[in-house]
Amino acid sequence: MSVCAAFSWAVSAQAQDAFSADSQWMTGDWGGLRTEWLEKGIDVQMGYTGESASNLRGGYDKHHTTRYADQFTLGAAIDLQKLMGWDDTQFMVQLTNRNGDNLNTDNLNDPRASSFSATQEVQGTGSVTRLSELWLSKGFFDGALNIKAGRFAFSDDFGVEDCLFQNLAFCGSQPGNYVDSIYNNPISQWAARIKYRLTDSVYAQVGVFDVNPSNLENDSGFKLNGAGTTGALIPVELVWAPTLNSLPGEYHVGYYYSSANASDVYKDANNQPAALSGEDYRSDSSRHGWWLTGKQQLTTVNGDASRGLTLSANASFYDRATTPIDSYQKVTLVYKGPFDARPSDTLGLGIARLYASNLYLRNAKTANDVSGLSYADADYVPEQHTEYNVELNYGVQVTQWLNVRPNLQYIAHPGGVREVQNGVVAGLQVQSTF
Repeated sequence: MSVCAAFSWAVSAQAQDAFSADSQWMTGDWGGLRTEWLEKGIDVQMGYTGESASNLRGGYDKHHTTRYADQFTLGAAIDLQKLMGWDDTQFMVQLTNRNGDNLNTDNLNDPRASSFSATQEVQGTGSVTRLSELWLSKGFFDGALNIKAGRFAFSDDFGVEDCLFQNLAFCGSQPGNYVDSIYNNPISQWAARIKYRLTDSVYAQVGVFDVNPSNLENDSGFKLNGAGTTGALIPVELVWAPTLNSLPGEYHVGYYYSSANASDVYKDANNQPAALSGEDYRSDSSRHGWWLTGKQQLTTVNGDASRGLTLSANASFYDRATTPIDSYQKVTLVYKGPFDARPSDTLGLGIARLYASNLYLRNAKTANDVSGLSYADADYVPEQHTEYNVELNYGVQVTQWLNVRPNLQYIAHPGGVREVQNGVVAGLQVQSTF
């Protein structure tokens, strides 16, 4: 028995060595230090995501172009109940560093038009290091009530969805991708969130987020003061996480209200078309929108619920008077463990529709009617309609700490501009846990 125990310990220790395929971390267990910290409630988290995208065909600039973007994260999730005896209390701190370029803005989209989506979801908010999370949460009444406060992003708690694709249209909380007063990670905001669990499978939550556009600036990555605040964002959400036919699901319905002023996309202060009057676009005092999301596992593989097909869907609707994109819909299918020899691999297919606000489109048409310009003229305002995104990918779980996901994307009407040729993009996403 002593020999067997010694052998088991040696195998376990070897599995946690740096670069071991069976280790959950690329750098290993640091001689047992990470496991010791985990037992004390300290989870050190280090990660990397790299995404490349190559234009095979189409786009505004039809040259074959490749762009690369990446993200490094460093942080710690601390269970203060384990560490200090504080009942049901969690602390989180995380830094994020982003770098690189986006194929959409450099190649696919008409540079005169605003971008709708992105072939590399990890690119955006500038090449800079930011404080992405700094918060404390506390549970009450046996976890029925939870209060969280500090700096975090809307996407950390509201409209949360999986990110098993490279295209932004299938990745993360969608309202933050299109509404300029809603910020997704890695942009953090001063915020508070109250969650109350109604039943074992249903909870409701409400949040208050400081809307501060200066947080988007590259030199504000570690800004902690409130200078530049323009209003408050208040989201509410109801979440149901049932087990249907012994398979897990999760359904969200949410609504947001923002008190921050926003520029109207069509009218001036006199409620006339600004492109016609020549006056500045008016400032609207608020905006609102809502979303519906659902995720349901549909099948297993020989009764193994860790494998099988999962369907996800989203329908979001935004304030058409202040937001270029009026609505968004998507459906994805992800099959985990498509082969017995590859139980952790995933095969994914996603289709998304990004619909431009009819007021935003009307503004462009009015501007072009006034100027008399055609699409080939430099000062023409591109008329943006609907963009469609399709992605097919296969995620290879090379080791526990390394996933490589080649993908093929099809972008119909990039930026919603019908004059731009549909694009075909080959991508490669690499994710690693250090």
